[in-house]
Amino acid sequence: MALGKFLVKRLLQGVFVVWGVVTVMFTLRAVSPGDPANLIVGEAADPHLREQVREQYGLNEPIYVQYADYLQGIVVGDFGYSFQSGRQVEAMVIERVPATLELAIAATIIAILIAVPLGVISASRRNEPADYGATMFSLLGISTPNFWLGLMLILLLAVQLGLFPTGRRPVGLAEALTALATTGYATGLVVWLKHIILPAITLGTYFTALITRLTRSGMLDELGKPYVDATEAKGLPAALIRYKHVLRNTMIPIVTVLGLQLGTLIGGAVITETVFSWPGLGDRLIQALNARDWPLMQGIIVFIGISFVLINIVVDALYASLDPRVIDE
Repeated sequence: MALGKFLVKRLLQGVFVVWGVVTVMFTLRAVSPGDPANLIVGEAADPHLREQVREQYGLNEPIYVQYADYLQGIVVGDFGYSFQSGRQVEAMVIERVPATLELAIAATIIAILIAVPLGVISASRRNEPADYGATMFSLLGISTPNFWLGLMLILLLAVQLGLFPTGRRPVGLAEALTALATTGYATGLVVWLKHIILPAITLGTYFTALITRLTRSGMLDELGKPYVDATEAKGLPAALIRYKHVLRNTMIPIVTVLGLQLGTLIGGAVITETVFSWPGLGDRLIQALNARDWPLMQGIIVFIGISFVLINIVVDALYASLDPRVIDE
């Protein structure tokens, strides 16, 4: 099977996944108690006004008509209007995407920079103090709740030591880079870095521990194979063997987990964004939940579902390039 057909197959499967997410969210909205019109105009509003709101938002239509209209709107990129603010949902989602992507990518970079070398060192020095230390770090990282870790980092590094800010970030990455390019001053970039370090560490800790364990186990499997003995017999340096040959063959499961976890980071940043007042999708989702703003909640969840699908397709493409045999499976 050619790579193109392989990716088309994955894309079609992703369409069904997104459709399932949309259907589940719409069903939850339909069966949830309360009249959405009351959320918009209030329970004490005039009945005639409430009826006008139902008609405006299509809430007076049969449920199957509402479902069909919602699917049609999603196909053309129209997710409706927020009950609370009256703004277009897609605009409210898109404006928060950069902040969430910044946080997820920063957490992923931190995880990769720490986890991969740590996993290699742990596997290369099996049953030595370095291996025990890496194992202990992994256990702590997997076991520590990120909301607790975030609060502890704020109390210790921000409140007690004053090394990092505790408030909402005043500038985004795009704004900081634009200012750097136009004025030559890196002040905005430094401010952005100070604000993102603690949230990125909090969000990426579990990810770091997971990749460390995965790298270690994969390296141990590869180090016991005959080709490693053959390369050692040729006199190649140990570092070259570990990082060029052994680590490369270990990267397939790591790339898979990286892609899946990036989607998890995007969807799972809700708690971290709330703790650090990070202006991303998670923070907006909590606001929508508190206000029972169903169109906004649906839009955010559907966007996260689409992100998962697209990331998985990219992972499949990378997987196929690393191991072409998966195309024929």
